Formats: sequence, structure tokens, C-alpha cells
Amino acid sequence: MAHDLAHDAHAGGHDSHHAYGWMRWIETTNHKDIGIMYLIFAFVMLLTGGSMILAVRAELFQPGLQLMQPEFFNQLITLHGLIMVFGFAMPAATGLANYMLPMVLGAPDMALPRLNNWGFWILPPAALMLTLPFFLGMAGIGSGAVDAGWTMYAPLSIQSGWGMDFAIFAVHMLGVSSILGAINVIVTILNMRAPGMTIMKMPLFAHGFLMTAILLIVIMPVLAGGVTMVLMDRHFGTNFFNAAGGGDPVLWQHIFWFMGHPEVYVLLLPITGAIPHVLSAFSRKPTYGYKAQVYSMWSIAALSVVVWAHHMFTSGMSTGAQLYFMYSTMLISLPLAVLFFCWIATIWRGSLSFETPMLFAVGFIILFGWGGLTGLVLADAAADPQYHNAYFLVAHFHYALYPTTVMGAMAAIYYWLPKWTGHMLNERMGRLHFWVAVVGFNLTFIPQFMVGLAGMPRRIPDYPLMFTEWNMMSSVGAFVLGVSHLIFIYNVVQCIRGGQKAEAKSWDGATGLEWTVPSPAPYHTFDVQPTVK
Repeated sequence: MAHDLAHDAHAGGHDSHHAYGWMRWIETTNHKDIGIMYLIFAFVMLLTGGSMILAVRAELFQPGLQLMQPEFFNQLITLHGLIMVFGFAMPAATGLANYMLPMVLGAPDMALPRLNNWGFWILPPAALMLTLPFFLGMAGIGSGAVDAGWTMYAPLSIQSGWGMDFAIFAVHMLGVSSILGAINVIVTILNMRAPGMTIMKMPLFAHGFLMTAILLIVIMPVLAGGVTMVLMDRHFGTNFFNAAGGGDPVLWQHIFWFMGHPEVYVLLLPITGAIPHVLSAFSRKPTYGYKAQVYSMWSIAALSVVVWAHHMFTSGMSTGAQLYFMYSTMLISLPLAVLFFCWIATIWRGSLSFETPMLFAVGFIILFGWGGLTGLVLADAAADPQYHNAYFLVAHFHYALYPTTVMGAMAAIYYWLPKWTGHMLNERMGRLHFWVAVVGFNLTFIPQFMVGLAGMPRRIPDYPLMFTEWNMMSSVGAFVLGVSHLIFIYNVVQCIRGGQKAEAKSWDGATGLEWTVPSPAPYHTFDVQPTVK
């Protein structure tokens, strides 16, 4: 009783401090407001990083230096990678968690609402710090942005211009934001579930985010320590990575990839949690293999932190180390295969309908499967030197990351969009978005497999004539892919402005606590916390 009264008093205080106008967005501690801000920020970063890589693809349309000098090309390549991973993909996942986790768990809000607000407002200054040297460089001030590749390998990162210092502090801030979000997710999931919802009754969406949050807390401090060591080498006379002073440049690779490989699963696991909801709803069947999927997510999270050095097969490590990392990398494909089996079994002989969320979910499965299979080739320590720094690798990791961070996220966003806006989306525009994105994506990256197999190295602004046709196709595909995101913006804006009214349960086969409240969901979702039986 006392707990109920305290909760009511808190809710009343929360309502009474609800600001309006632009101050609402600065002061807000409401999980939906913060989720919307994260998603908008992530999409702005997607357009920023995407615009940079379109400039790169314009340069690569023909051999020779057409539009830019190699130094500027390197800045674009580097910023594209950093912005897409730290500025787009991770904030997008955090935004999805913020908006939907309390709703699927039956919680009144995220557990630490003020920490939640702070976690978001660290992001805009971090993004400014990352990109500011680029724009100052274009204006003739300073040496330009960080240009050492998104992996920031030493010794290049030690010798690079002042943009590297900006990038180090930006990475620190982005990492702090991620860790704050991760703490909030863990505390919310462990402490604020609806009565009766045990850990093994939680939606798979929550399991995916729990594993993601644990991984973030394990890996981000390691990257923070690594970039601090780079800063020390640059300005304070240390020699962590400087071979001339007794340091080891390969140490940076170990530190970076200890973060960098689990990072792939930080981006994947939230989507592996969301996709079963979509597949189940549009096949009108319960999710197949709930426990198998949960155990697979746990296995993937555990294995992801012990396979990092498959990114370093060409760095001169011992044969024993190469064998260990090769076999452990191949081992991680087993729990992934279990997830694929469960997804296919969910829709097998179901009453299928292919609305926009289902199209993106199936597109994710097919394209991510392609990324996984090409990853097995790269996991072979004997074959890897042939592919390692070639465009084959670029195509592989885009087949792993784009279906996850964009197609999987689009499936989730389109699935819950009626719950967010109160309107059904325009199916024709949604399908157009899907097909333009699929055609553009494959047209961009299939040619990169081909030029990679033929031996074209990545991160070069010029290339021999023999690669011209493939690069032209890839550049055209990139611009088609860019157009697909404009269709998405149009679709979301139209959905917000109006359209067919969405019912509380917007999709026939949808299940979960979020579909028991009106569409759009009220500002405070649950006045009385539901009980799960």
C-alpha cells in the first residue's frame, strides 16, 4: 500500500513538472520523449555520415582524382565510419530501447530518468566535437578532421593532425552516453518488470537489450582507456604504441578490436530481439523456440568478447593464436544458426502477410545471412590474407551491419510506428522504401565483392581502369540507397500528420503489453502497472 502511495505521489510530481514548448525537450525525463530525441539524432547522423560516403562514391565513380585530394578522401572515409557506428547505430538502438522497453515490460518509465536525460544531452556536443574539425578544415582553419580510418590505428593516429584529438574526446563522450544508457537498461529490466513477468517470460526484445547493455559496460571502458593512451602518446611523451620508443602498435589493434568485435553484436542483439515480434505478428503464430533464442543471445554475447583477433590475422600473430581465433570465430556461427532456424520456423506454414514491417524483417534475414556466410570465409586464417584489406571485407561488413542497423531497425520502427503516432503508415510508400533500399544496397555492395576478389584494396581514392565498371555500378547503387532514406522521412512525416487511425492493437497477430494501451500511447503509459499471468 505504501509502495502504491509513493508511486502515485511520484506520478503526480512527474505530471506537475511536465514542461511545454521547447523546454519540454530539454528538461524531459519521460522515456518516450528521450526515445524520440535519440531516434531523431541518430537519423540526422545517418544522413550526415551517408552524405560523406556519397561524396566518396562520387570520387570513385571514375579512376583518377576527380573531386578531392587523398587527404580529404581519408577524412570522409574515417568520419563516415565513426559517425555511422557511434553517432547513428548506437543512439538508434538506445532510442528504440528508451521508447519501447518500459512499454513491453509494463514499467512506468525507465529506472533512472534524470540519468536518461543526461545520457542523451551528451550526444549533440560529442557529434559537434567529432565533425567540427572537418568543417573548420573546409574553411581553411587547421588540418581537418581525423583521417586515420575509423579504427584509428597507431602509429598513424599518433602522427595525425588535431582532428584526432577532437575524435578522442568525442569518443569518450559518446562512450559515456552509451554506458549511461546501458546502466539504465539493466536496472530497468531487472527491477521494473510487471508483476509476474519473470526473466524467462520477458519479451525477446528485452533479452536482446539486456545482453547489449552488459556488453557495452564490458567493452566501452577498454576503448576509453585505449584512446587515452593514444592521447598520452601524442602529447605527453609516453610510448604505448610507438615502436621507436619501445611501444607496440599491435597493442592498439588488440585494444580496439576487443571493443570493435563485440560492437558488431551490440548492434545486432537488439534487432535479434525485435525481429521475432515482427515475424510472429505477420505469420500469426507464436514465436518458435523462445528459450533457444534466449540461450543463443547469451552465447553470442559471451563468445563475442573472445574472438576479437580474427580482425588481426595479417598482423603477424603466432599460428596457435590464429588457430584459436579461427575456431572460436567459427563457433559463434552456431548460436547464430539457431536464431536463423527459429526465425524461419516461426514463419514456416504461418498465415503470412507481407506488410512493410514484415518485408524489412525478411529482408534483414536474407541479407544478414549473406553477411554471415561471407564472414565464414574471412574467419579462415589461411584464406583471410587474400581478402583482408580488399573491398571484399568492406562488402562483408556492410552486409553484416546495414541489414542489422538499418533494415532490422526499419522493421521495428514500422512495426511500432502506429503505436507511436496513432496512425497507420502508407503501405505503398513503405513498400517503395523497401524495394528501393534493397535494390540500392545490393547494387552498391555486390560489385564490391567482385572488385575485392579481383584485388582492389579499400581506402584508396584512385584505382586501375580494370575496376571502372564495378565501381560505377557501386556508386550508382549508393545514390539509389540514399534516396531510400528520403522516402522513409516522407513516410514517417505523413504518418505523424495523419492517415488511417490506428487501433490499440494495430496488427492482427501482434502480442505484448504495448498493444493493450491506446494508439498513440499516452504520455505515461501505465497508470496501474499490469500483471502478467
